[in-house]
Amino acid sequence: GLDIVKELVASGEFKDMLPKSLEDRLKKLINQDNVMLFMKGNPDTPKCGFSKQIVELLNNANVKFGTFDILEDEEVRQGLKEFSEWPTYPQLYVRGELIGGLDIVKELVASGEFKDMLPKSLEDRLKKLINQDNVMLFMKGNPDTPKCGFSKQIVELLNNANVKFGTFDILEDEEVRQGLKEFSEWPTYPQLYVRGELIGG
Repeated sequence: GLDIVKELVASGEFKDMLPKSLEDRLKKLINQDNVMLFMKGNPDTPKCGFSKQIVELLNNANVKFGTFDILEDEEVRQGLKEFSEWPTYPQLYVRGELIGGLDIVKELVASGEFKDMLPKSLEDRLKKLINQDNVMLFMKGNPDTPKCGFSKQIVELLNNANVKFGTFDILEDEEVRQGLKEFSEWPTYPQLYVRGELIGG
């Protein structure tokens, strides 16, 4: 009866008893979009006040988000409560992590913290990267094992000049590799930045 279920939920064993297919489905769903809202109804016709408010909050903050209408799927509606250990809806997830319901999201938006939790756009990421160190080298490989002759030469140049510099291996991140070419309007690597300004190759 209830006591057994309570115990299982408390110990976390209940989660292990969920049909794997449901758990897999829930994991897939919460990761369907970077920001994912489980609500009653949909953004155009929310079916409860809290869902309506959280949609307005996200829209006002210009957040792109996916939604799932829990009224359409009883299995997800019940399963997600257990899975997330959060008993009510709406529920907001960012990158597959539960942030919480309306009150928590309200607080985070008001304090400005919510913005920091959102996946950074590529441009924001690039700006952060080129300013990571005063002198920042985007290269193939790293200073100890450069993966191309030009990268090797520029590392030697900087070392000989006793310049302290940070590096980023563009072979490790295709998004940065392609994005930075557009961003800097410089088609090749290595690229050297000083205080966020492109010096060149």
